[in-house]
Parts: sequence; C-alpha cells; structure tokens
Amino acid sequence: MVYRKSLLLPLCGMLLAACSTVSMTGRKQLNLVSESEILSASLSEYQTYMQSAKVSTDANATAVVRNVAQRIASAAESYLRASGQEADLQNYAWEFNLVQSDELNAFCMPGGKIVVYTGMLSLAGTGADRDDELAAVIGHEVGHAIAKHGQERASQQLLTQLGGQLIGVAVANKAAETQQAVALAYGMGAQYGALLPFSRKHELEADYIGIVLATLAGYDADAAITLWQKMEAASGGSGSSEFMSTHPSSSTRIKQLQKDIPTVKATYGTATTTTKAAATKKAAKSTTTKKTGTGFKIG
Repeated sequence: MVYRKSLLLPLCGMLLAACSTVSMTGRKQLNLVSESEILSASLSEYQTYMQSAKVSTDANATAVVRNVAQRIASAAESYLRASGQEADLQNYAWEFNLVQSDELNAFCMPGGKIVVYTGMLSLAGTGADRDDELAAVIGHEVGHAIAKHGQERASQQLLTQLGGQLIGVAVANKAAETQQAVALAYGMGAQYGALLPFSRKHELEADYIGIVLATLAGYDADAAITLWQKMEAASGGSGSSEFMSTHPSSSTRIKQLQKDIPTVKATYGTATTTTKAAATKKAAKSTTTKKTGTGFKIG
C-alpha cells in the first residue's frame, strides 16, 4: 500500500501541473511531454519521410497547394497573435509540399510541415470549389498542429503506461491468471475507452479549427461538408466500426460540421481583416461557449 501511494501521489501532482487549454475550443488537455521533444521528434520524422517521398513535379498543382497552405498558415498566425499566443509562433517553420500518391490523405507535422497527396488534390477536383475544399483539408491539418494534438496523444500514451504500472503493483500478490486477466481488461479499456475516443475527439476538434482558419483565410467553410461527402462516396460508405476506429465516421463529421459552420460564419465570416482579428480575440476569451463533438483519414 505504501508503495502504491509513493507512485500515486507524484502522478497526481504531475497531472495537475500538466493541464493546459486548447486554443480556440477551450477544451482542457493533458501535456506530459514537452513541446521541444515533440518538435524535435516530428522534424526528424518529417526529414526521414521526405527523403523517400516522391515530390510532385507538377508546378501548377504545387502552386495551388502552396497558395492555399500559405493563406491557412497566415490565418493561423493571425489567430495566435490576436489570442495572446504570439510566443507559440517561434515553434512554426512552415513548409508546403505536394507528394505524388493516390492516397486520399494529407498531414501537418507539429512545427508546420504540411504535405498534401495528389490523390487528395484530385478529389478536390478542378471546379470553383477546389481551393475551398483544399482549405478545409489543410485547415484541419494545421488545426491538429496548433491544438498540439501530437503532444497530447504522446502524453496519453505515457499516462496509459503509468496506469498499467500502477495496476501491476495492485495485483502483484494475486495469482498469475488474475494478473493476466486484469492486464488484458485494462489494455482493452484504455484502448477503446480512452485512447480511441480521444483520437476521435481530436479529429472533430481539428475539423472545427480547420473551418475557422479557412473562414479567416477567406475560403467558404461549407466546402468542408462537400469534401467529406466526396470522402464518404470514395470509401463506399464502408469501414470499421467507429467504436474501434481512431477516426469518426464521415457522417458524424458532416453532422458536426453542419452544426458548427453557421456559428463560425457568423463569428468570422463577415469581418474585415481588422475586425476579424478582434473577433478572433473575443472568441478566444469565450471558448467555454464552444462545445466540441464526441470525438482522417485526413492526417
């Protein structure tokens, strides 16, 4: 019992000290892993990826992606400045790449390294709403970065490991069969009861931040709905159970976007550049009024 308390008390103190708030939504999050560690690891992973990635040689398509990505990045920077988070800007060194792949995917690493696959660009098409849909994709990815989801997920994994150690101590004197049963139950409970739901929540949160950034950058947030309708059609409506997935279903995302877009447009959509900054600052101070959903394949 003394040993368990010696583990539990420092853990409780660490959890209290590691709580922070997600910019733009007001959700409390856990950050046990330092931002410098995440940035260093993500940069190394990105550099390794780019060494083998087939970068598109289509100059026109690359220009389309970089133009939209730059506008989204600028909107993110404006938001961070207006909401009193200017110090976070030092963590971003934006880079935009179009990579040749049929996969319907894109990602933004912590630190601002953005990659869009040509398959995703093709899904957005060549019509008038192409850039708006692309803005929804890139805005979502940048949303992951400025909400520090990578840092939070690493922290959740660390906390799960610590919890497993505590459970192990608690049943150390039990029969081997009991220890195995408890370990299995804890592992499944952590996976389906905590880690996956948190991942789904991150996705819906990034969707919300993405439509805010797209609106601030001058794009039509409604394109996020048409994008996910295309994604749903492309997948044939099939896939694993949402309960057992890290991503919410397309229909869940569409329903949440339909709820969020009118509010986002009313808050950010009709303002001039100056008043948009003021609205952003006001919204950042009133994040408790925004509720995220219950939760890619985007990023």
